[in-house]
Amino acid sequence: MIIIGEKINGAIPSTAKAIAKRDVEYIKNLARMQTAAGVDYIDVCASVENDVELETMKWLIDIVQAATETPIAVDSPNVHTCIEAMKYCNKPGLFNSVSMEGEKIDVGFAAIADTDWECVALLNSDKGIPKTAKDRLDVFTDIMAKAKAYGIAPSRLHIDPLVEMLCTSEDGVAMVIEVIREIKAQYPAIHVTGAISNISFNLPARKTVNMGFTVMAMMAGLDSGILDPTDRDLMGVIYAMVALMGEDEYCVEYIRAYRQGIHGAVKK
Repeated sequence: MIIIGEKINGAIPSTAKAIAKRDVEYIKNLARMQTAAGVDYIDVCASVENDVELETMKWLIDIVQAATETPIAVDSPNVHTCIEAMKYCNKPGLFNSVSMEGEKIDVGFAAIADTDWECVALLNSDKGIPKTAKDRLDVFTDIMAKAKAYGIAPSRLHIDPLVEMLCTSEDGVAMVIEVIREIKAQYPAIHVTGAISNISFNLPARKTVNMGFTVMAMMAGLDSGILDPTDRDLMGVIYAMVALMGEDEYCVEYIRAYRQGIHGAVKK
């Protein structure tokens, strides 16, 4: 499971406050906490006004890189911001994101084609978020045609099937699970990702819902996730699922993560 730490995002009120105050130590601490939790990438998303977004991204990236060597996921709805932010990173990371909306995929894929960067691709288009599994898979087909044209291997892609709120979509989970299964059936080497916490928006006891969805999605083929790595229960579920699915021989990684304090009861 590829873990993408979600906590350095201006859409989170506490992080937004730190960004507004230019609180360097707060951002550094978020980077260190997520690295200690074993993330593969630290997502950096400014979530500020367009005219200050790139400057804020640079500020955040510089702080994260001063605190940790974990690769960065440059995250913005503006593909051009992602491209510019790549230049501030001292090693290849994750480009988050492209889609079939407008020119995003052509611009983004052209920027990463001859690099070692990986890329998140969302299953939406100029028509918005597809409402059926078939329509999302049609967008996926278009994305893979673009990837082939730009010489981007499936193993460099993290396909986001678009996880939506459980409380507003009765069949949304079943549809996402169907999409995940079909994507992995077509391209076993591809990654499937998603914003795990989206599923529980506006619900009580959100962590419980997040954990339940994670189990379902991993069984369908989810092998990448944008999530809170400091949620010890969620991380425990992920490590347990990897072992239960036969992908952790002798439970070595599960035990290692427990000994490192990534999951399990807090050790006094």
